[in-house]
Parts: sequence; C-alpha cells; structure tokens
Amino acid sequence: MTPPAPPPSAETVETLTRLRAVADGPLASATNMPAAMYQSDEIGDLERDRVFARDWVSPGLAAAIPDVGDHLTWTIADRPVFCVRDPDGRVRTFSNVCRHRMMTLVEGDGNSRRITCPYHAWTYDLGGQLVGTNHMEHTDGFDPVDICLPEIRTEVWQGWIYCTLDPEIPSVADLLAPIEEFVAPYGVADYVPVHRVDEVWDGNWKFLTENFMEGYHLPVTHRATLGTWMPMDSVVFPDQCHEAFTYQMFEKDENARYGRAHPDNDRLVGQWRTTTFMPTVFPSHMYILAPDHLWYLSLRPLGTGQVQLRFGIALAPEVHASLTDPEAWIAEMVGFFTAVCEEDRVVVEGLHAGSSSPLATPGPLSWLEHELHHFMGYLADRLVPNTGYGSAPT
Repeated sequence: MTPPAPPPSAETVETLTRLRAVADGPLASATNMPAAMYQSDEIGDLERDRVFARDWVSPGLAAAIPDVGDHLTWTIADRPVFCVRDPDGRVRTFSNVCRHRMMTLVEGDGNSRRITCPYHAWTYDLGGQLVGTNHMEHTDGFDPVDICLPEIRTEVWQGWIYCTLDPEIPSVADLLAPIEEFVAPYGVADYVPVHRVDEVWDGNWKFLTENFMEGYHLPVTHRATLGTWMPMDSVVFPDQCHEAFTYQMFEKDENARYGRAHPDNDRLVGQWRTTTFMPTVFPSHMYILAPDHLWYLSLRPLGTGQVQLRFGIALAPEVHASLTDPEAWIAEMVGFFTAVCEEDRVVVEGLHAGSSSPLATPGPLSWLEHELHHFMGYLADRLVPNTGYGSAPT
C-alpha cells in the first residue's frame, strides 16, 4: 500500500491560502500568483498528483496518427505512454513500459502493426496484449494471455486526442460541451497537420500557460511578428467561469497575415470567417483556432524549472488543397510561428528567472489578463479546494 503523502509545509499552506484568496476575489483587485507557485518543488509535486494525474491532457491531433499502427508518444504525470490507431480505427493509449524489464517500448512517432520491445523483443499487438516472447518456456506459470499493457482512458473530441489517468472524471465531451458550438464549425478533425516539434524551455509550466492566455504582452513581445495585427480592444472573454477551460476570441482584419477564411471555405459564415477562437483546456492544452489554420501547445512539466512543450501547426483543408508550392508556403508559415514561439520563450524564461529573486512580488492584473485569474481559480480548486466556481470575476 502506498503510504499517505506528508502534510504540506507551512510555507506551502501559506502560498496556497494566498492563491485561494486572490482566486476568490474580483479581477479588479487581483494580483499575479505568489512567486512560490512557480518555484516550490512541493507545489510542483502537488500539481503532478492533483492536476496532471487527475485531469485530461492532450498529446495532439488525432489526424497526426491517421493509419492503423500509427503512434505518437507522450507523458502523463511522469508516466510515459503512447497513443496508437488500432485495427478498428480507434485511438487508444497504453503505458509505454514493457511488462518484462520495464524498458521504454517506443520513441517518438512511427508505424507498426506490432509493438516490439527493443530490449528482449517482447511483442504486443495494437490492443496492448502480449503476443510474442522468446525463451520463456522454462518460467513457471508463464502465459502471455495473462499479460497486457495498462490502457489509459482516451477520448477524441473535435479532432483532439485527450487522455486521463482518472477513471472517474467526466468525459471530455461533457466538460467541453459549452465551447462545442464555437469549435465545431471550424471542422478541426479535417485540418491537415503540417508541423510538430517537442522542445524544452527553462521555466515553470504555468508561466507558459499564462503567457498563452493573455494578450497584454502581444504589442510588446511580438511587435516584430503578429503584435501589429492583433485587435486588442475587440477581445471577448466568457461571461461564466467553467471548471475545465477558459477562452478568448477576436476578429482579424484585412491586415492580418493569417487568420481569415479561404474563399473555398464553405463551413464558416458571417463574422466567423474572420474570427479566431483561442481556448485553454486546463491544465495544459491550448490552441489558436482560426478559419485558415490552427497552432497549439501541449505542456508537460519537467520538475519546477523546466517545461516540455509540443508545438504543432495544421491547415484548414481548403488552404492545404489550394497550395501550388506547399513545401515553400508551409516552411514560411512554420518559420513565422516558430519566431513567435521564440519571442515567447525569451519572456517565459525571463519570468521564471525573475520570480526566483527575493525581491519578486506579484503585481496587479490588467483586464486583458482575465484568463489568468480564471486559471488561478482552477489551480486553487485542485490544490486547495474551497468555494468552487461561480460567475466570472468582475
């Protein structure tokens, strides 16, 4: 039996009490989270056990593994897993650890009708069942039928793969039902993945999440890229706080380099042809969904001071089909959004470095940082449950 976790330290209790107080108050008087929320290893361990081990996380798009045997790897609360397309066309997720000597089974992306351990060639089918071994005939009671890879609960919602270690949490479809009316018209499941990369940044995962959620920094941090054509005054936030997500949406005018519907787009009408929807699905899946493209981030904490991020880009199907020189056009787009990410990396790493200073104190929030306040409420409910969710902060 696993021993109970020790009670949190006095410093952690104080930090979480401050978090709860700010989260329960109005946005107009809210400050940023205490520096210890980003620097404390004890809080990082609580987040692993109470956030990442309990909520839904996304390894990416189902379209990234379209064929039987396609797989991609991920990590959930320090557990390595892989997602695979099984013979029935379902996306399933399994532990990425061999049942023999605990070797990692697969690395990165690939395709195989069998998952074979690179150490002793124990082999599993696409349903996780052990189907092949060598030299086990003298082991008492050994029967491959009794051995399979632990399966991780997985759902596909609007083209996204979601996984969770918690068998009791409500389904993704239920949790995200309030935003389905916004996401569904874009037809994400038909978007064509064109780029995906995993990187490690020096900084706490929450700094990257918060940076994604707020537009306050765009005219400054991204003045060389997208900052000049982001409509700051037209941003719309939800009028009700929700347990599993937050979002903002805004329209792009004719000056925008990307973000408007292609003439062949017959899914979106009216203002939706120029509207970008930008959700954050707690704790760590965020994406910018536009009529012509989407790009996304999925995060995995590596301790307190580093974060592994998966950055992906996909194109609306009519945009992809219209390209006369797809390689050059996609390379240009990937270069643009990679530059945006590099601008964000500089500030995320700077934020983390600054928060380690004994002189660091949390400052007041702008109305453009509305979603940060919502994020605090989510974290407070996971780490120090109290009042739950109600109407949005004012």
